[in-house]
Amino acid sequence: MQIQGHYELKFEAVREAFAALFDDPQERGAALCIQIGGETVLDLWAGTADKDGLETWHSDTIANLFSCTKTFTAVTALQLVAEGKLQLDAPVARYWPEFAAAGKESVTLRQLLCHQAGLPALRELLTPEALYDWQTMVDALAAETPWWTPGQGHGYAAITYGWLVGELLRRADGRGPGESIVARIAKPLGLDFHVGLADEEFHRVAHIARGKGNVGDAAAQRLLQVTMREPTAMTTRAFTNPPSIMTSTNKPEWRRMQQPAANGHGNARSLAGFYAGLLDGSLLESEMLDELTREHSLGEDKTLLTRTRFGLGCMLDQPDVPNATYGLGPRAFGHPGAGGSIGFADPEHDVAFGFVTNTLGPYVLMDPRAQKLVRVLATCL
Repeated sequence: MQIQGHYELKFEAVREAFAALFDDPQERGAALCIQIGGETVLDLWAGTADKDGLETWHSDTIANLFSCTKTFTAVTALQLVAEGKLQLDAPVARYWPEFAAAGKESVTLRQLLCHQAGLPALRELLTPEALYDWQTMVDALAAETPWWTPGQGHGYAAITYGWLVGELLRRADGRGPGESIVARIAKPLGLDFHVGLADEEFHRVAHIARGKGNVGDAAAQRLLQVTMREPTAMTTRAFTNPPSIMTSTNKPEWRRMQQPAANGHGNARSLAGFYAGLLDGSLLESEMLDELTREHSLGEDKTLLTRTRFGLGCMLDQPDVPNATYGLGPRAFGHPGAGGSIGFADPEHDVAFGFVTNTLGPYVLMDPRAQKLVRVLATCL
């Protein structure tokens, strides 16, 4: 396997670990970028990007980063808080009056950001096309009754997060949520990151496909069993309503839409660059960064059925939980995306890390491929 890119010799072991990923014939394409102290020490890519395995993964290949998108969205919201356009502890209904329906009059932006609002799913079944209609989705969520008392526990809002927080971005910033995120984060930092991709960029997008034969860990099995056996369970609805959520990744409609929970497109470089921008203060002042990275939610996740730990729109490290640690220091924060892509920052080591793959693994939180790369990185620091 030909590995493209560059790296400092000190990190040769990481390059070897990255190359070793492709010993698995399932592995199609991937990219890895690591910044330390704001300097890129490793930037690698390899494999294939297209459906048929004929098109090489290039330096400018981008991929759907799934939930890695959420932290970009949260940071944009916190910038609007810093500007006084939103308030963390004000009712969402102050900005979005319709949201007060069905007992949600006191739900706050803070509760949305840390998955405590009780809205990870919609009860009423929607059409597949509803996924692409912003107004249909935000109207449905505004009318929805919380699945639990907001603030009393947490449950990961896998995709509803994008409409819930995104509608507040839209109302506070006066433009589409994807436009807001790109203008405030990607453009100032020069990141190749998009939420709502222009058609002329489609040729650069890696085709996403599931790896075969790997059933994942206990958390993955638990989630799979519920979604197969309990069609009306909250967890099932969170991932299958609208029914197009899990089947749209490679469709043009999915790439075009602005869904700031799940359809950010970028590469390993844009993930590492984003987290470097958080570490160096480019994106948030220290007070807002402290809010982002302070523990807000910890314990059994009502949606994912495993233990999660959240700040405001980022997943915090759980050093004692094998499937929930980034693998460096205990203060690490970031976000995995479905199937294996991940971005995170480790303040202790001043590391910003981005890994992107188009071979979807079955894991619920951290993917062992990225964890292995981080373990090797730790030996080089």
